[in-house]
Amino acid sequence: MGALEWQGWLTLGVVLLVLVAMVRAVAAPDLILMGGLFLLALTGVLSPEQTFSGFANPAMATVGALFILSAAMRETGALELTLGRLFGKARSETSGMARTLPPLAALSAFLNNAPIVAMMTPIVIDWGRRHRISPSRLLIPLSYSTILGSIVTVIGTSVTLTVAGLVMEEDMAPLALFELAPVGLPICGVGLLYLLFVAPRLLPDRVDPATEVAEHRREYTVTMIVQDHCPLAGQNIEDAGLRSLPGLFLFEIQRGDHVVAPVGPDDVIAAGDRLVFAGVVSTIVDLQRIRGLVPAGPEDEPVHAGQAHHLIEGVISRSSPLAGRTIRDSNFRSVYDAAIIAVHRNGERVPGKIGDISLRAGDTLVFQAAPGFVETHRNSPDFYLVSEVPESHAPRHDRAWFTIGVFIVMMALAATGVVPLAVGAFVAAGILIAARCISGPQARQSVQVHVLVVIAAGLGIAKAIETTGAATAVAQVIVAQAQALGPIAILASVYVVTMVMSEFLHHNAAAALMFPIGVAVAREAGLEPRSFVMAVAFGANCAFASPVTYQTHLLVYGPGGYRFTDFVRVGLPLNIICAVVALALIPVVWPL
Repeated sequence: MGALEWQGWLTLGVVLLVLVAMVRAVAAPDLILMGGLFLLALTGVLSPEQTFSGFANPAMATVGALFILSAAMRETGALELTLGRLFGKARSETSGMARTLPPLAALSAFLNNAPIVAMMTPIVIDWGRRHRISPSRLLIPLSYSTILGSIVTVIGTSVTLTVAGLVMEEDMAPLALFELAPVGLPICGVGLLYLLFVAPRLLPDRVDPATEVAEHRREYTVTMIVQDHCPLAGQNIEDAGLRSLPGLFLFEIQRGDHVVAPVGPDDVIAAGDRLVFAGVVSTIVDLQRIRGLVPAGPEDEPVHAGQAHHLIEGVISRSSPLAGRTIRDSNFRSVYDAAIIAVHRNGERVPGKIGDISLRAGDTLVFQAAPGFVETHRNSPDFYLVSEVPESHAPRHDRAWFTIGVFIVMMALAATGVVPLAVGAFVAAGILIAARCISGPQARQSVQVHVLVVIAAGLGIAKAIETTGAATAVAQVIVAQAQALGPIAILASVYVVTMVMSEFLHHNAAAALMFPIGVAVAREAGLEPRSFVMAVAFGANCAFASPVTYQTHLLVYGPGGYRFTDFVRVGLPLNIICAVVALALIPVVWPL
């Protein structure tokens, strides 16, 4: 450390300052990291090219494209057709996690875990909302499980691919596809048990803002028609997940001339049924996202909407020609090119069939309308207020399988090395936009810029740690202290230093920096370098205590409403568990 130049000391100081600011939540993570990055640039530690190198990194570009792919999967209903079925009939937090975490870990052994987490996050949030479980209870286990699964094979994560490339440069025997499995599988198994039975005691339970707001919103009555191809047909109310939904209550089933009320959990839904719900407008949005479930219009007919149609809320004015007329007689569809599906009046929901309701001034309507309705009627004397319900467009269910096919082809080409993941993701996103599986504006809105900024700024700071020699100096000092304690202590020091470095900077950078140090230490001590290579690989992967360590952590950070300390509380015990298992097995599989 004594030979470290001022640039190295300054870099270490900036890194410490960034970490303290993130722990104390002084500002958003992207602002803190950008501040640290530009401080290094202003002092001359980083050149302009080095400062912005992270923004040109394929990892950041890949995540941006994957945001678009994830949004397309959601907009077409493809998520519910595939990964959405993992939950099955799970109703509790434990059963839901037990059904989803092991399959996701297995999938992550062969596919990049970032798109898996990106796609599963909205599914997990929706499932949790339906069962009154906060996202903060579910999303950290989602991220951790995919990381645990990715260490089983060489292609499971970019870290092991980085180590595999460095092994080739050292003229060592290349890493086999399943060479990590004898250690990776036990770590994954023990880690999943921790997530299922120990982590729930450490995870925060914060109120989902959407649920809290929903309980104080105006309530509507809406009738939804079960079409022949609806997946709810043939299921009972409990299995269909239509009980105890926040902000939504199914109080009647109309089946021909027969009415089922009250509705019990064992009542079976049939094709052609009309399900009468009382709920807030956001729950109407959720209902119409279910394939084959469409709202009933004034003539009791299904109201189909294209992807461009949105839900609109409008308040009838005193001078409106709608006042005093029933919805059926109002010719609302002809006059406004829209269809009323729900009415709210004076703090109460209005009972009866939608077409028979006699409208009054002050009634709030929910209706499906074509694009441009708000702009056309914003100043209309017929309405006091007109506003669009956010994200209320109907999914393009007819494009779901096409979207799934594009995604599978992209992942297959990337997994086999035919096309780099970054290139494949952008091509796939372009195809889905061109095929109108997702619109251009929706694609732009789906990209979470703050996540990309965190990744790019983190890579830039990692560049400073590498180029100034700060990481090498720190690692060499710590490793030197363990040489007198024996081979296992030396191996443990390499593992622990790699893990700690991964918590402070990008895990790929930690692996790349520690690889030559680990190999050099092994050769100097007369030990087998391959065991130290594995210590670097597992140490760089098994770092769970910082949200900036992994892209998957960053993907769930905001949606879960997490704080920095949440990851420390849940991730630190998992770090220790993984370290114990790895250090017990590495010398057995690759003798020192």
